[in-house]
Amino acid sequence: MKQLLVTGANRGIGLEFTQQYLANGWHVYATYREQPGTALASLACDKLKILPLDVAEDASIWVLQEQLSGVNLDLIINNAGLFGPRDQSLGKVSRQQWLDVLNVNSVGPLMLAQALHNNLTTKQGTFAVISSRMGSIDENDGGSLYLYRSSKTAVNQVVKSLSIDMQAQGIKVIALHPGWVRTDMGGPNGSIDTQTSVSGIRQVLEHIRPTDSGRFINYNGAAIAW
Repeated sequence: MKQLLVTGANRGIGLEFTQQYLANGWHVYATYREQPGTALASLACDKLKILPLDVAEDASIWVLQEQLSGVNLDLIINNAGLFGPRDQSLGKVSRQQWLDVLNVNSVGPLMLAQALHNNLTTKQGTFAVISSRMGSIDENDGGSLYLYRSSKTAVNQVVKSLSIDMQAQGIKVIALHPGWVRTDMGGPNGSIDTQTSVSGIRQVLEHIRPTDSGRFINYNGAAIAW
């Protein structure tokens, strides 16, 4: 049975990942930060293990590392993320708010990879990070959103370095743009729903090859400029 870990699984894209992979026969380790919520809890079955995790706290990551000791994973999806305040325009940026967003979106994925990369070694699995097109410097034609944009640009660099450092273990590392999705984070005006986004990402991940490691890919399979 294939196995994956997905973070931020209690709502939005993370919840949809959990639902779709369970439906396809995978064993899913699904994490939540504060409360699992009724939607995630309602999926309870022998193929689902629900675990607490705050990617911004090292102690929480260490506990998860212990809980997953000896578990061979095919896939880790770092989905947990933070947008920050809605108004991130010039003159509105707070240092502490920026650091909070960077901690979750940029530092957290690296800490998770450091703790769990050995769980991917046996199956030469994939470490996937849900990034965002807003992290693309080349495609930034709107300005503003300093906190969120910079945190996703930073995690893209983390992905690139991880792809080089984990190559010897046979682990593939990829940055993924989920699209503008109708979620609590994406808002009600998003262009696609969670089902479309996750179905597309699953197709991308299913066909990832070692030569794709270190790339930045849209949910529809198209490459995104850094």
